[in-house]
Amino acid sequence: MDQEIKLREQPTKVVRRFIANHKNPVIILLLSALVGTGAGLLSTLFDICIDWIDETRHHFLSQQTGLWSDLSIGLLVCISSALLTMMGFWLVYRFAPEASGSGIPEIEGALDNVRPVRWWRVIPVKFFGGIGTIGAGLVLGREGPSVQMGGAVGRMLYDIFRLKDDEGRHTLVASGAAGGLAAAFNAPLAGIMFVIEEMRPQFRYNLVSVKAVMISAVMATIVYRSLQGQEAMITLPTYDAPPLLSLALFLLLGLIFGAFGVLFNRLVVGMMDGFERWHRHQQHRFLLLGAGLGGFFGLMLLWLPDITGEGVELIPAAAHGNYALGALAGLFAIRLITTLACFSSGAPGGVFAPMLALGTLFGTLFGLVCQQLFPSLALDAGMFAIAGMGALFAATVRAPITGILLVIELTENYDLILPLIITCLGATMMAQFLGGQPIYSQLLKRTLAKQAAEPATASPANSSTTSAN
Repeated sequence: MDQEIKLREQPTKVVRRFIANHKNPVIILLLSALVGTGAGLLSTLFDICIDWIDETRHHFLSQQTGLWSDLSIGLLVCISSALLTMMGFWLVYRFAPEASGSGIPEIEGALDNVRPVRWWRVIPVKFFGGIGTIGAGLVLGREGPSVQMGGAVGRMLYDIFRLKDDEGRHTLVASGAAGGLAAAFNAPLAGIMFVIEEMRPQFRYNLVSVKAVMISAVMATIVYRSLQGQEAMITLPTYDAPPLLSLALFLLLGLIFGAFGVLFNRLVVGMMDGFERWHRHQQHRFLLLGAGLGGFFGLMLLWLPDITGEGVELIPAAAHGNYALGALAGLFAIRLITTLACFSSGAPGGVFAPMLALGTLFGTLFGLVCQQLFPSLALDAGMFAIAGMGALFAATVRAPITGILLVIELTENYDLILPLIITCLGATMMAQFLGGQPIYSQLLKRTLAKQAAEPATASPANSSTTSAN
């Protein structure tokens, strides 16, 4: 019997020994394909589970007409959302504080060898915790969890196959991050460029690492499209190129977003500090914060659904002109507050998608004003909506090329590349001129500073794994 077990284990040991000792870069490239497959599968299942919660809730509510009073339905949705959010907060506090927030600063720290990747706890906490908070209706995106889980998959395979070189660890973690973002948005080019551009201070450029990132993004996208289809994530009209005279307006929009992006980043950090001063890393206060947010957004799902969720469904509605000028301004202001509150609370979830929604709302508002001021240009507000999507991303994340590619892949509006470049470039230059820092770099520095100041013995939520969000 023992001999049979040894014979079954022998092929696995041979493979592990070969991969661990063999320095051929082909091994890393093959593993990057596995990383991309795993990251794509996790990200896609994450999407499917959140969509299932949304659809189940919608189906339930549609079946209750005339059977339940409005108060009973509201109470039920409020309690269920509070419980879902509390689950996410509890998982983060109890098992993996580094899984709070988007998790992207954690991956950047891992690439820089200043943050650990405890994949055995990050993956389940981020997966189920993110399903709870995002499914409850909080204004959070799915992309941050996908990036962190993807990077964790890269580290997991590195450990499983017992690789020894630091270069291989770095490459697989970066590949997983690219695969996670590619699957989250069905945007392989954006996934590749995000790692190469936004993570440029940490990413080690060489032919093998760049190829590995590309392979992972391709495999993750193939997995996503096999399960979810090949259509663009956001359905928008296809716009023709705007008049050349209007390009100055796109530059102006970019400059406005550049200033706003700096303010947005500072508000995020300020609200994070405010929430931490309130809950003081005490479990009951942390869970109470989660329950309060979940209950509030549960009610809003019934009364004001436009201010809940990641906001992707608002993008085509705004671009199609479904909102008047005043409604756009009000919705932008309210979603700005809810985005800041949810992302800064420590809930597991990202901020990409909410930022895209904010950019679309303000871009549409700006476009409607331009239509009234310059009727001779025959502008469509939807053009500015698309430009706004990329501009706010570029200003806050400081990755203009990624923003451009992401918007193009999401909307398939290739004729708007020139105005997108101008808007994103203007936003990035203004943010840099005002002294703003990329949001994820700020959050990583904040985490490292807190980590250095923490005592050796601390509570679970205030341990050395405190998240950068």
